[in-house]
Amino acid sequence: MPDEACGYLLGNGEEITYHYPMTNTDHSPEHFSFDPAEQFSAIRYARREGLEIVANWHSHPATPSRPSEEDIRLAYDPNILYLILSLATGTPVLNGFRIQEGIVTKIDLEIIE
Repeated sequence: MPDEACGYLLGNGEEITYHYPMTNTDHSPEHFSFDPAEQFSAIRYARREGLEIVANWHSHPATPSRPSEEDIRLAYDPNILYLILSLATGTPVLNGFRIQEGIVTKIDLEIIE
C-alpha cells in the first residue's frame, strides 16, 4: 500500500493556483507529517510569489475521503481548507472540508481545468 501523500495548495482567496508537494516524514499509509524544512520553504515561496496557503491536502490510500479523528485533532488552522484525496475505491475521490474547533464542514469544490 502506498504512503499518504501530502502538501500545500497555494493561491489567493479560495482559488488554488499552485501545488506545493511535500514529503510525508512518517512514511506511513495511515498518517502523515510534513517535513518542517519543506513547510518553511513553502511559506517563503508563497510570500515571494504573492500567494497564500489556501489548503492543506493529503491522501487516504485505503480509506474514504473524509477527515479521520487524527486529521480533525491536528487541524490547527481554521482559516484554510483541508482536502483529502481517497484512493480506496480505485477511482480517486477528492473532498474539501473546513475544520474549526473540531467541527467538520464539507465544502463544494469547483475544479477548473
